[in-house]
Amino acid sequence: METGIALVDRVRDRMRAHRYRPIAPDDHAIRHAVLIPLYQLDDQLHIVLTKRTTKVRLQQGHISFPGGGREAHDPDLLATALRESQEEIGLEPDHVEVLGRIDDFSTRDGEVLIAGFVGLIDPQRSPYRWQAAEFEVAEILEVPVPHLFDPAHWTVKAPRELNGRMWPNEDLHYRGHRVFGATARALRNVLEIAFSQG
Repeated sequence: METGIALVDRVRDRMRAHRYRPIAPDDHAIRHAVLIPLYQLDDQLHIVLTKRTTKVRLQQGHISFPGGGREAHDPDLLATALRESQEEIGLEPDHVEVLGRIDDFSTRDGEVLIAGFVGLIDPQRSPYRWQAAEFEVAEILEVPVPHLFDPAHWTVKAPRELNGRMWPNEDLHYRGHRVFGATARALRNVLEIAFSQG
């Protein structure tokens, strides 16, 4: 796999060319957004995930992307993703180059509709000084992209139909953590859009 600037340039081009598949007639029906941060560390690209604490009301201990619910003062879903990322992991919006939007996705029951945005963290700020929100974030994971392409790190099950679309049904394993559900589906979508060789 490519590394460094060549890989970043290819990912940037692929994300800009992608036309995401909406999950609802318009964005007003979507009340949640996440940021999928790409992070260059030691000339290798990583994807940043968070582990939720046991203090939060929902999805305790789950692995997810930084993000959350849209608030009244958010002008759009991208603003939600950037604001929530700043609140959860201390990622300044000015340090992110937004590359594009992946296909909209949902939770398993289809009740929570989510928009996902891929953002490249300024490589001049590596290593990044994360500031995890104590109540929400137990751990910040920096997962190397090559790890995501090793089939040994995935448990594959039969695909699932959600909101009229067939989705992969897989779990990712990383350093004792298990990434599953909506986060794993979105992660696979990112890999197919931004990193596939096709």
